[in-house]
Amino acid sequence: RRPAMRLVLAGVTHRFGARTVLDGVDMTIERGRSVAITGPSGSGKSTLLGICGGDITPSAGTVSVVSAEGAPTATSGSCAYVLQTMNLLARRSAVDNVAVGALQTGATWREARARAANLLDRVGLSARAGQAARELSGGEVQRVCIARALESDRPFVLADEPTGQLDRASTRSVI
Repeated sequence: RRPAMRLVLAGVTHRFGARTVLDGVDMTIERGRSVAITGPSGSGKSTLLGICGGDITPSAGTVSVVSAEGAPTATSGSCAYVLQTMNLLARRSAVDNVAVGALQTGATWREARARAANLLDRVGLSARAGQAARELSGGEVQRVCIARALESDRPFVLADEPTGQLDRASTRSVI
């Protein structure tokens, strides 16, 4: 069982110059919950995800990860990403691209590849695990990115249009 955690935004506001894109956002997301943020293009969804993950500093307000004990910490290291722009190592295999996250947590190469293979199976790509990323379709690349985010085993996965290039069956499987 994983410890209870929550991502808490309080009064988050963000401006690009004179343009306010987020204004006083208050939100709490419990670990293990799925939350969808919807809105038109340019409404600040990607900015909000960047703020949640600690990559963008809000103009005002706070963002923290709160443990079960109630102790707030910084969001750094608590969030994995699935971005709109997928950045894989083009010449490396799908399994190698997923294994990178495990290597950063101290796993051996053998452990990392085994965990990566399992995750690729979960997103329906076991048959393509050995293919170079540059040989995969857009939807397959997107699923490799999802598996890589899951591999990091961080409390929160922030996904910016994670199923945009997937067909219905793949979307259902990934969700």
